[in-house]
Amino acid sequence: MFVNVGQRLSEQAARTPEAIAVVETLGRGPDGRFRYRQTTFRELDDDSSRIAAGLIAEGLPRGARTVLMVYPGIDFISLVFALFKAGAVAVLIDPGMGRGPLIRCLRDVQPEAWIGVPKAHAVRAMLRWLFPQPRCLVTVGTRLFWGGTTLDRLRRTRAVAGVPVAVAPNDPAAIIFTSGGTGPPKGVLYTHGNFDAQVDQIRQHYGIAPGEIDLPCFPLFGLFNCAMGVTAVIPLMDASRPAQADPQAIIQTANDWRVMQAFASPAVWRNVGAYAAKRGARIPSLRRVMSAGASVPIEVLEQMLACIAPEGEMFTPYGATEALPVASISAREVLGETAAETRAGGGVCVGRRFPGIRWKIIRIVDGPIATLDQAEELPQGEIGELIVAGPVVTSRYVTRAEANAWAKIADGNRLWHRMGDVGYLDKHDRFWICGRLVHRVETPQGTLYPEPCEAVFNAHPWVARSALVGIGQRPNQTPVIVVELNSEHSPLSLADCRRLFDELAAEASRHPHTAAIRHFLIHPKFPVDVRHNAKIARDQLARWAAGKIRLKLR
Repeated sequence: MFVNVGQRLSEQAARTPEAIAVVETLGRGPDGRFRYRQTTFRELDDDSSRIAAGLIAEGLPRGARTVLMVYPGIDFISLVFALFKAGAVAVLIDPGMGRGPLIRCLRDVQPEAWIGVPKAHAVRAMLRWLFPQPRCLVTVGTRLFWGGTTLDRLRRTRAVAGVPVAVAPNDPAAIIFTSGGTGPPKGVLYTHGNFDAQVDQIRQHYGIAPGEIDLPCFPLFGLFNCAMGVTAVIPLMDASRPAQADPQAIIQTANDWRVMQAFASPAVWRNVGAYAAKRGARIPSLRRVMSAGASVPIEVLEQMLACIAPEGEMFTPYGATEALPVASISAREVLGETAAETRAGGGVCVGRRFPGIRWKIIRIVDGPIATLDQAEELPQGEIGELIVAGPVVTSRYVTRAEANAWAKIADGNRLWHRMGDVGYLDKHDRFWICGRLVHRVETPQGTLYPEPCEAVFNAHPWVARSALVGIGQRPNQTPVIVVELNSEHSPLSLADCRRLFDELAAEASRHPHTAAIRHFLIHPKFPVDVRHNAKIARDQLARWAAGKIRLKLR
């Protein structure tokens, strides 16, 4: 069997050649309105095929690891499909992770080809001793002293027979790096079969139809759109810093194109929802909102439902770089049923699994589990570690490969992935997440989990959010709650700080699972992950808290 995910674009171009595939926001004109650049499915398919032929002519071999460092937009999407069609492996690294981690990821992956904007090539040239000389260099823009060819020149190549190249489902298509939220970023190998299954699972589960218009505030979702026959409208924002996205610009772009669907991190929707609630703004065409990367606060769900079409819905798909999608839940199910349990400390319900996913809750083990028969499956309602299997589950890391022993469990011809999350399954086979495995706090009195504990303190009117961290070594850790204040209550006077801590301590004593917590701290602004700007960087927060607690106890 042969499958090339790039062929999905060609098939869509044959069905709807003149339909708009991608819209790129260029900036505002003199009248204050946004200017746009657009391309049809036929144009995008032809462009990516010519680029693929040009790359092959430049000597790019099949399976070559090709770094792609290009801004989100038409060029990015066309280049990714070109790499798929050429049988190369696209290496996608989030530039927002910072220079040090970015360079380490590039060094670890050992790319054979580079495609990037001039700035990316300039950095590569300055650090050339870290990388072998690539077989193929392509500059998107003006080429300077580093040699190679340009994207403009590749686009002048005539498309040739044999593009897309024939590849098997298990052939590599991309290497996508994890965000590094719980350790060094790791390169996850995606196959053409993984991408193909992802497209089918997402389209079928949400009922996405060709001809819809989507606003993807995360670049990779633009690729899914093109594979599903959906128009992707790329907003004007820094995708590596979603928390800084301008909510007014997001709303204006969505209304300019009457988008029907939109995907963004919780950080984006937090800003958009608050802006819409304050200004009375709406996106009446928007019927399907998606958010992933971290838990979405209940008030954000409420605000977003209020500003979209009356029949619209918001979904929070759950997954990871190594396995996506795994599960999903709607905002109305959360608000009407699970939110009350979350507030009471029951964890956060991420919903039911996708049809192609199998999952189990196993007893927590701090170490590798080689085969499934070494794992103890837990009964319904008991907290343990989530493992998943299915066609969207990736098979291995190709950098930091030592992590494979910790992340994968063999089961005959099947591999299970350890999601790194702890929680439980309810009677409806829904997964309730209680936190990350590495973020649990083990005390002499028992184990504490972030989500159930933090829900107790998040209810305080002065608290924007809280974070449970552990000081010391397991199983003798000291639990500490760190809080970030609402803007209207920050900063606090010394007297108000004492009042807040007394009230938090009193609330902790009322619940069995928080009764052991006696230490509280205020942090001015929580550190967050680089990809979604939503997950709390608890390792950093724990180190900060440890210093504060030591000073406090002297």
